[in-house]
Amino acid sequence: MGYTMKGARVNAGLTQKEVAKALNVSNVTISSWERGYNSPTLFQAVKLAEIYGITLNDFILPEKQV
Repeated sequence: MGYTMKGARVNAGLTQKEVAKALNVSNVTISSWERGYNSPTLFQAVKLAEIYGITLNDFILPEKQV
C-alpha cells in the first residue's frame, strides 16, 4: 500500500507545523491535504516526498500485489 500523506508525515516523525514551515504554508493547509479536502501542487508533492524521505511514487502508486 502506498503512503497516505498523514502516514508519511507521522512515519517521518514530523508535525503538521514542521512540514508547513518547511513548505511555507499554514498547518491548516497540511491538515486539508491530509484529510483530502485539497491537494498539493505537483511541486509541493515533490517537496513533501523529499521531506518525508520517500518517492513521489510512494504517494501515488499502490503497493504491487505479489
